[in-house]
This record gives sequence, C-alpha cells and structure tokens, in this order.
Amino acid sequence: MSVKVLLDSGTMGLFMSKRLAERQGFKLEKLDKPIKVRNVDKSDNKGGSITHEVEVNLYYRGHIE
Repeated sequence: MSVKVLLDSGTMGLFMSKRLAERQGFKLEKLDKPIKVRNVDKSDNKGGSITHEVEVNLYYRGHIE
C-alpha cells in the first residue's frame, strides 16, 4: 500500500487514523490504557484518545521503521 503522509522528525511516535487502519485491513490491537491526545495549544484533540495499535513497516527513501 502506498499513501501520502506528513513526516515529523520530532514526533514521539508514528500515527495513522483508525479509519485508515480498518479500511486497509490492519489488525487492530486494543491498548490496555488509551493515550490522551493534546494539540500544541494543550487543548484536547477532537479525534479523541488513541485506543488501538497496529504493527506495520514504514519505508521511506531506503529507511525502514
């Protein structure tokens, strides 16, 4: 699968929408404890908490994550 993404080298993790993960058939694993998401202004993100994780490989210009 190939998708366009925004890369942020200062981020603490790699994220995708739950809708994209479900649509592409990724196996969603429910987190024991949801991760609250805050915007740069410290407000709660309207998308809500992160509740699941998936295992994927990310390839970018010869780099694998």
